[in-house]
Formats: sequence, C-alpha cells, structure tokens
Amino acid sequence: MSYKKNKRASGPTRTKSGSRQLRKRKKRKMDPYKDFTARLKLLVSKHPDLITTTLSNIFTMRLIGNKTHGDLAEIAIAEFINQYMYDFRSVHVGKDLYRAKSHEEDIKIINEITKEEFPVSLKAYGDGPLQLSTDKDFRMFPRLEQEKGDITGKSNVATIFDDPAFSVFRQINVLPLIYDEKKQRCNILVFDYEKAQAQTKKIVREDAGRGRKHSVFRFYDGDDDYVCEVRYGDAAANALQRGLWTHTKNGLKYFESITDGWIDYSHNKILVQLFSHALVSSADGHRTALEKIKEDIARLKKLGGITK
Repeated sequence: MSYKKNKRASGPTRTKSGSRQLRKRKKRKMDPYKDFTARLKLLVSKHPDLITTTLSNIFTMRLIGNKTHGDLAEIAIAEFINQYMYDFRSVHVGKDLYRAKSHEEDIKIINEITKEEFPVSLKAYGDGPLQLSTDKDFRMFPRLEQEKGDITGKSNVATIFDDPAFSVFRQINVLPLIYDEKKQRCNILVFDYEKAQAQTKKIVREDAGRGRKHSVFRFYDGDDDYVCEVRYGDAAANALQRGLWTHTKNGLKYFESITDGWIDYSHNKILVQLFSHALVSSADGHRTALEKIKEDIARLKKLGGITK
C-alpha cells in the first residue's frame, strides 16, 4: 500500500518502512544552493554558447580596468539567471547593502518553486589563490591558535569544524569565475565544502616566511594534498589579508566545474565601444539601445529553445 493511499485511510496505518522512507526523503532534500548549481551546470551543458558569450563579455571588462570585471560580473550573472534559468530569479544586492549585512553576498537567488532564498557571493579571480570568506568577525584564526601544535586525528579535526567559529565553513555560497588571461580561458569552479570537511586529516600551522608575512593554518587530506587554509588578519585588517582561502590549482580536486572544464573566451571589443559611447550619450539613447539588446536576448532564447 502506498503512502499516498495511507494518507487517506482512517487511523495510524502508516507502516514503519513507509516512515523510514519518508525520513530518508527528507534527509535527501538537496541544499538550495547545490540544487541551483546543479541546474546551472545542466543549463551550461545544453547551451554552452550562452555562458561563453556571457563570460567573454565579463572578462572583456578587464580591457577597461583590472578590477572592473569583478563588479560587472555580479550584475551579469544576476541577469543571466533572470534571463535563462527556469524557476530561478536573482537580485543584485549592491555594495551599500553588502557593507551593512551580516552575510557575504553579492546576489540573492530565489527558487520560484520552493520560494527558498539564499545568498551567493561572486568571485572573479585568476587561476590560483581564491578567497572563500573574509571571516569578518575574525573567529577562525584565533580558534585555531588555541590548539597546541598540529591538529590531527578524526575527532580533533571534527571538533574544529563543529566549533561555532567555523559555522561559516558550511554557510558560504561562493560562485567563482576563474580565468586564465594568458590563455584566454575560464572556468566556473564551485568549492565542495562537504568533501573538504570529510577529507581533511590534519591542520598545520605554517609560520611567516617563504614570501609570507603572516602565519597560516593549512588543511591537508590523507594524501597530504592541500585542501584550504585560514589566513591571519584581525578585524581591523584589510579583508584580503584574512579569512578562509583555497587554491584553484593546488586544491583542484575539491572543486566541481560547472562548465565541465576550461572554456575559451574572446574579447568583445564592440562592447568596450558600446560602453564608451553610452557614457557620453543620454538616457534616451540608452533606452533605444536597451530595446535592441532585449530583442537580441529574445533571439538567443528562441535559438536555444528557451521559453522563459
């Protein structure tokens, strides 16, 4: 007898096996961010041209300035979600709100089916060191300093991850857009926090030296391979001097590629011309250009069979 039928029957007729199955279904409920990245990966696999065009436009912004692409990536990915992803919409949070809020996020994503909302932090970094969290409250490093010597053993490592200071380790939704400028290729890599936590076997303090100004705590797995690290930097320090970091080369096995590996991108110099002209034209001209761009987006959707 199915659970659906039992639900209509009178009395407590649900079987033990049915209850176990229900509990398992609840346990298997996917994290909303993981559900989103799985859907994004599926979209990219079906329509690679859309993400290639978007990433090419984002990294073209480096022709304007070395940091320009990072801010524009936030509004670009937010719009990509709104235009092309079924059942999701996104809102760009903005810098003023970012400074005032407790979570690290650049965009907020809403699942239109479940109504779940979750923050996402966009990172546009070169292939190499990648900051996962600024640890704004400066809790991780002091917590690790309380330990004497290397932290080894399953229970000791688990104690660190279970500590409130490391609650951020399981709460950050980072979507890194990684680029290799020399080879003009890019990759969307998502750090697998669960795998990193499960595979970490030791945490080692490595003091200043070899080009490092401050000490770091590095996390290693059972093969002595790099997982991630916690960098020094008190609450008053520059955000780029502290927090939880990893490395897209050294810790590659702890990432999942949304783009299924590197994809080549090209600079769109027409976009640079569009920006330069837009900055010296009126809102009327912008309105006319926007309508033309909307028509082009509609064309791309039709070509890809996207009905959103």
